[in-house]
Amino acid sequence: MIELKDLCTKGSSSIAQKDLEGHDGIYPIYGASGFIKNVDFYQQEKPYIAVVKDGAGVGRVMCLPKESSVIGTMQYIIPNDGVNVKYLAYALEHLNLAKYYTGATIPHIYFKDYCKEKLPAHPPEDQSRIASILGRVTDLIALRKEQLAALDQLVKSRFIELFGDPQRNPYGYQYAKLSDIATYFNGLTYKPENVAEEGTIVLRSSNIQNSQLDFADTVRVDCAIKERLIVQENDILMCSRNGSAKLVGKVALIKGIEEPMSFGAFMMIIRSQYFGYLMTYFQMDAFRQQIKTGATTTINQITGRMLDEVTIPVPPMALVEQFTVFVEQTDKSKLAIQRSLDELETLKKALMQKYFG
Repeated sequence: MIELKDLCTKGSSSIAQKDLEGHDGIYPIYGASGFIKNVDFYQQEKPYIAVVKDGAGVGRVMCLPKESSVIGTMQYIIPNDGVNVKYLAYALEHLNLAKYYTGATIPHIYFKDYCKEKLPAHPPEDQSRIASILGRVTDLIALRKEQLAALDQLVKSRFIELFGDPQRNPYGYQYAKLSDIATYFNGLTYKPENVAEEGTIVLRSSNIQNSQLDFADTVRVDCAIKERLIVQENDILMCSRNGSAKLVGKVALIKGIEEPMSFGAFMMIIRSQYFGYLMTYFQMDAFRQQIKTGATTTINQITGRMLDEVTIPVPPMALVEQFTVFVEQTDKSKLAIQRSLDELETLKKALMQKYFG
């Protein structure tokens, strides 16, 4: 075994994103969310690793190209001579550096804390082989995610084709309040002692993945649940409140119920005969524009009162049913791709455990 600090050195950046104005060029610079822009300078001559050390996404690992830079919220990790940069990036990913964060308001991680992590001392030829194997799996994972995103875009394109942009309503459909065509309400409040091995599933934000239900992280409760809080086929499950604003508003359609299920207090059920139309509408900018607060598009929560103010063009039911059939066919393809993605992610975790302990 060998300590991480014996495989690499750290470097720092003092570049702020506001300092990039007027610096246009050919060299990429990156931040916590990825590529920012091309500038007229670079700090690193060789490929390297960057770790998010401050703020949102702390601990995230990126393997970045030569002749590039990062801003000050990132930490440079420079592999020593003879250390494969991609191998080291996968090793850091496996170590889950986010567990080292400190700071209640703005999380930070420090190299001095995680540099003592131990890894197997693989020789250079093994490092290259391991990086190649994990790289092929990682590329397949990225491809599956791209395929899912492409199918989501296909559904939105079909929506626009049939109904037009709901913000402009080019076909002149009659407007209605959302409350006139749907009912909606928040879910079950339960206590920690209600959680049980055997009981009723309570759907939460983590059960929505790629606009579909996912039961990898499931909570069950053993307590009294009102009939109205039991989900029904074709209900739309929406995350109405979450610590992460980007997760607020994500939705999944309830399909193929095999046992009674409820939903948590930070979730909402929208129930309507227009479920196929509304499911996609909730994922479009037209919806978020109607519920944003003030001048910002950041949505911290969605309340019933906010939904009461939403107005929406209502197309003929025959068109809605036609669109719903198309979505159901697309969802079958998404389900097959999601299964493949889950299997690949499980394989990657098993390989990383094998190679890095």
